[in-house]
Amino acid sequence: MAGTIAPLSPQADIEALLPRATPLDKAQRLLHGHPAIGPFVVLIASSIVFDVFNTRFLAARDISLMLQQVAVIATLGVAQTLVIITAGIDLSIGAAMILAQLLMAQLAANNGVPGPIALLAGFAVGAGTGLLNGVLVTRLKLPPFIATLGTLSIYTAVGLLYSNGQTTQASQMPGILNWTGYTVSIGPFSLIYGVLVVLAIYLIVAYMLTQTEWGRHVYAVGDDVEAARLAGIRKNMVLVSVYTVAGLVVGLAAWVSLGYTGAASPNNAVDANLQSITAVVIGGTSLFGGRGSVIGTLWGALIVVVFTTGLTLANVNDLYQPVVEGILVLAAVGVDQWLRKVKA
Repeated sequence: MAGTIAPLSPQADIEALLPRATPLDKAQRLLHGHPAIGPFVVLIASSIVFDVFNTRFLAARDISLMLQQVAVIATLGVAQTLVIITAGIDLSIGAAMILAQLLMAQLAANNGVPGPIALLAGFAVGAGTGLLNGVLVTRLKLPPFIATLGTLSIYTAVGLLYSNGQTTQASQMPGILNWTGYTVSIGPFSLIYGVLVVLAIYLIVAYMLTQTEWGRHVYAVGDDVEAARLAGIRKNMVLVSVYTVAGLVVGLAAWVSLGYTGAASPNNAVDANLQSITAVVIGGTSLFGGRGSVIGTLWGALIVVVFTTGLTLANVNDLYQPVVEGILVLAAVGVDQWLRKVKA
């Protein structure tokens, strides 16, 4: 009959009963699905604000310096992101990096080991520290916090004993160990090769997490361990592989640090653990696991160095910089809690 109104489908009936999504709901869902967007917006906005106060802020020279300053922490942030996505945490990555760095330098400078072999040995030690952490978490069932708190002390002590607390200067090491500190000009920017290594690491790990079955398993284990087990995912194998890959990244961070600092010292990067966690949290990765990205961690690491540099150029007392960093962390955790309440 003409003019007859067709009955609504059950799906349409349900949608009619649901409240309409507000702009805030839409933003919440967008950030939940793409957590790197938030820190990217903060990075761009803060850079513009600091440039208004000091026009030198976005000069090529200052940008180059900021990229060099963030290289080591950004690399460690990749390792920390992998672990935190699985709902874990690694408190030992700074000590593991120093151990790998000291081994590279000592083998080449004092034991006559060729540079490439010393470099590979450092990578192997980094991967080994991660493997040990993974075994402690999966086989002994230790909480990641406790396991890596213990290995933090072990790696620190082993590094000090092995090096006798001595610093090895760049002049004592072969060129390949210092290569990441050599300068390269790209347009108006003057960077060290270590920055390019860091960017390559980010691209590779981002691909692994988003485009491979391994990456999907990593997110699944972090999101819901029981659901992942029922889906046939071998949780322990995934966790061990994550900690091992994170350890290998730590070995690469040791190489980047050697070039950037020009020395292998037991006192390098003493705050690396907390700084890497800060970058990950500000970058939008959830401490509860299952959500986050290494690209967000890169934005988080850059946000910290942007605020530090911007406040310095604005002649703000250095004592206020940790306050700002703490506020950023609290704000990031608050946003994460809000995103966890996203409506289905």
